[in-house]
Amino acid sequence: MSIIALVGPTAVGKTSASIELAEALGGPHAVEIIGADAMQLYRGMDIGTAKATVAERRGIAHHQIDVLDPTETASVAAYQRHARADLAAIQGRGRLPIIVGGSGLYVSALLDEIDFPGTDPRIRARYEEILAERGPSALHAMLGEVDPASAAVIAPENSRRVVRALEVNELTGRSFQPRFPRHTPHYEGITLIGLRMGKEELDDRIARRTEAMFEAGLLDEVTKLRERGIGRTAAGATGYREAGQVLDGELTVAEAKDEITRATRKLVRKQLTWFRRDRRIRWIEAPTSTSELVALARLES
Repeated sequence: MSIIALVGPTAVGKTSASIELAEALGGPHAVEIIGADAMQLYRGMDIGTAKATVAERRGIAHHQIDVLDPTETASVAAYQRHARADLAAIQGRGRLPIIVGGSGLYVSALLDEIDFPGTDPRIRARYEEILAERGPSALHAMLGEVDPASAAVIAPENSRRVVRALEVNELTGRSFQPRFPRHTPHYEGITLIGLRMGKEELDDRIARRTEAMFEAGLLDEVTKLRERGIGRTAAGATGYREAGQVLDGELTVAEAKDEITRATRKLVRKQLTWFRRDRRIRWIEAPTSTSELVALARLES
């Protein structure tokens, strides 16, 4: 087994399963984990991302978690560079890397042949200034003029992606349209295991997960993030956006819980659509036993 990836939708139990699998395959001296969750990159965003605590990690080294300040903008291209460097270092130590996450693009960015257009902070800053001055509709209209194909599939309110599409078009002259990767492996010996669960059970887990976040202090977490500074990307993450609306008096706690639950269920549908396109994934029903995971990992290697 050279590389194992454990993927699946939010709330299916990937984090705990990955730690149990890592322990079964040799523990801290034999296995290290690389996260593939865009929001777990941010320091201080723990409760709303259901991030494993240090104690829960049981000594297993975790990479690509807590590597960005909330004021920074997560970039899948930067993640690809840093996560591949982590993977090479893990293998250089003679250990097994386990990739864990529900962000399908981040998993593919690490494991598959995907090239990302470059960036130019000056160009991006110019479009962000236009956004601030004229609003998302005007910016989206600009995109429609230079890249109508992208404008047709990117909603005006998704201002971050509109800015990125304009930036890519200006840099490359090419259209920026979200595409599924071809899943051409960048590495040999990749074992992909997917955790899945029945819709009703997963919906119930999502609702309970939302309740648990508020009980654990999500509102306090968002308050502290705001005091230290939080950027648009981090503040717009599911859970953090709604908690911020509660603090601003725009939603009640009950309304926020409903919104988070709905948004998470919508996210799950997108995640499953992404992962179902990858025929390499061997699916297993969750919750699953550690022995079953180990057996599947060894069978597929």
